[in-house]
Amino acid sequence: MKSKLGSITMCAKAGRLSIGMDMMKDACKSDNAKGVFAASDISEKSLKEVRYYCGRYGVKCFSLGMTMDELSTGLGKRTGILAVTDSGFAKSIAKGLEEISIDNEEFMD
Repeated sequence: MKSKLGSITMCAKAGRLSIGMDMMKDACKSDNAKGVFAASDISEKSLKEVRYYCGRYGVKCFSLGMTMDELSTGLGKRTGILAVTDSGFAKSIAKGLEEISIDNEEFMD
């Protein structure tokens, strides 16, 4: 996972990373998000919200397999949600990760 953290850090330095729930929502709404990544220890409520926004705006979502504390080591900020706004970085980070399934019917009234 250290290689993933290195890619995430490079992505952040390049200004292609939106950190946190609100930034992820904005990136999805503005069609800038190329991939959303979730830490392994985010709450079920947060994960449901991530799945909703990714499903609504057609963005793929992946489980990073890292905790929020592990992410904070590379980013200097504790977070559980990342949105990558560059397709190259998103593809690189997503490689080998488990995609989080999104069932849009779950969110229908």
